Amino acid sequence: MLLLVYTFNFLDRQILSILAQPVKASLALTDTQLGMLGGLAFAALYSTLAIPLALLADRTSRSWVIALSLGVWSVFTALCGTAQSFGQMFAFRLGVGVGEAGGVAPSYALIGDYYPANTRARALSIYSLGIPVGAAAGASLGGYIAQTVEWRSAFLAVGVAGLLLAPAFKWIVRDRPRAVAPVDQVPITHVFGILAAKPSFWLLAFGAAAGSMCGYGVAFWLPSMIMRNYGLGLSQTGQFFGALLLSGGVAGILLGGWLGDRLGARGRRWYALFPAICYVVGTPLFIAGVLAGSWQAAFALFLLPQALVYVWLGPVLTAVQHLVPAHMRATASASFLLINNLIGLGLGSWAIGSLSDHLAPAYGTDALRYAIATGLCLYLVAGALMALASRFLTRDWVE
Repeated sequence: MLLLVYTFNFLDRQILSILAQPVKASLALTDTQLGMLGGLAFAALYSTLAIPLALLADRTSRSWVIALSLGVWSVFTALCGTAQSFGQMFAFRLGVGVGEAGGVAPSYALIGDYYPANTRARALSIYSLGIPVGAAAGASLGGYIAQTVEWRSAFLAVGVAGLLLAPAFKWIVRDRPRAVAPVDQVPITHVFGILAAKPSFWLLAFGAAAGSMCGYGVAFWLPSMIMRNYGLGLSQTGQFFGALLLSGGVAGILLGGWLGDRLGARGRRWYALFPAICYVVGTPLFIAGVLAGSWQAAFALFLLPQALVYVWLGPVLTAVQHLVPAHMRATASASFLLINNLIGLGLGSWAIGSLSDHLAPAYGTDALRYAIATGLCLYLVAGALMALASRFLTRDWVE
């Protein structure tokens, strides 16, 4: 059920990427404005509200917070289908972010309650499959609905589906009893103090933020690049992107969880070092795919790096869970997500869109392609920060 809710989380979050071109034409937007809708509009409140909602989940019921959050973001997703201007769409995307702020960190903590440390990376990886599955569903279903009916119907359809799921989730999912005193006796400043004193937290958070800035930016703009440079239609682009996310993304996440647990048993540093290696290996292949001469060559070149850049999820999320005692996990996860999402999700799509507008006078339809290729270098920054984090992780680990 957590996986299903996270699938809707990413479906609702990423559906705008496949609908970007018809939305742009309908609302008369620039690439910069589209980038703001894909990142900043969503991330502004999503990132900041995650911490108070995580505190609420730690102090009350994690399953209730997740169910209510699902209902809220589904309503605002449906409202996106009614937007008549950039301002209205921006406001509704803010609302989607408000709802989704209460979904992820409590889910991480609930998984931490259910699964022991030696299987937690695999459990978190299975949960994280919601990212490629949800994004792929948004691309495939959104593209099909938009081409068959119109883009507004796609937003309405997925929003209503999420509303129907919310009560079923709460009926099925139960909180686990916690064997510690109520966390409302632990001040939030105490949780922050524990994290702030650990170099591994900052390096993992900013490493993930650099990777996410690239990952979210590429995920948002890649469908538009495919349509502009390879001449594929909306439905074909949805199939291309959906197949890429499902094949590469699912393989990478499962590989990260399995190898993360195996390597982590030999040494805690591997929870950060293994993702670092994958980032560095995947970057040049990804750039080659963006610059490929045909969509067939691009798809083949994208498959391996698409898997490698998803490897970090299980290992790194497990490591963050072990930087604090068990009853502080949701708050610690939200603190990590604040940095990751405010920088990664908030700036990624906007930065690539702005660079594309800047390059357009010189490069025309290739401007977006070169903007994406430039942004992909952030994966190298992510790899370097993760490698540094591995030096401190064993010392900072809390069993």
